[in-house]
Amino acid sequence: MLVIPAIDIKSGKCVRLYQGRMDNVTIFSKNPEEMALKWERAGAKFLHIVDLDGAISGLPENFSVIKDIIQNIQIPCEVGGGIRDLNTIYRYLDLGVERIILGTLAFKNPNFVKNACIKFPGKIAVGIDVKNEKISIKGWTEIEDKSPEELVKEFEDMNLSAIIYTDIKRDGMLTGPNIEATKKLALSTNIPIIASGGVSSIDDIKNLKFLESYGVIGIIIGRAIYTGKVDLKEAIEIAEDKC
Repeated sequence: MLVIPAIDIKSGKCVRLYQGRMDNVTIFSKNPEEMALKWERAGAKFLHIVDLDGAISGLPENFSVIKDIIQNIQIPCEVGGGIRDLNTIYRYLDLGVERIILGTLAFKNPNFVKNACIKFPGKIAVGIDVKNEKISIKGWTEIEDKSPEELVKEFEDMNLSAIIYTDIKRDGMLTGPNIEATKKLALSTNIPIIASGGVSSIDDIKNLKFLESYGVIGIIIGRAIYTGKVDLKEAIEIAEDKC
């Protein structure tokens, strides 16, 4: 199982949000590139990068910052936020991005996801962000009356590389991940799941590790490694333990 450090970018800075609220931001670095290199040196094998401004506007607002990150790291990464057309996908893949995360567009236009999976096999993931068991879109500013299990059924035959499941109410709160909801989603689909939101301790890593047999392949971790509550090296060792 992979432990994937999150690098959320707002106005060119590396930040963390509380419960997805764009008005409740903690700045952890004014240089996201340096932060990416820090996590790479700590042993990360994959990075999760989100253009928060792009998630709101629907356009790649921090493209140049993400470009600098990719050009200076050796490990692969996934990128989401503001990716709502084929041209933007092309631009990111040309930079060397390993995986593209589609969020709002996946909900609004599942056929686009299908076509993207055909054009870019193995390169497309869908981000399912959930609040109170309902889907949240447009940078977590709108709630749709659909459950994650209902939504994931639309993507079963599209050869997605992963579903990234985020519990917004836990994101940035250090309250622990939603283990039961993550397990429920994993059991409802054959698409690999990456869990996100709420990781606050090594015990959380151990608990999520138990879901590996259900199809949970990764854990995105943010605030806990930025504040030092979780040591990234230790988390990686536990997640990768084959025992």
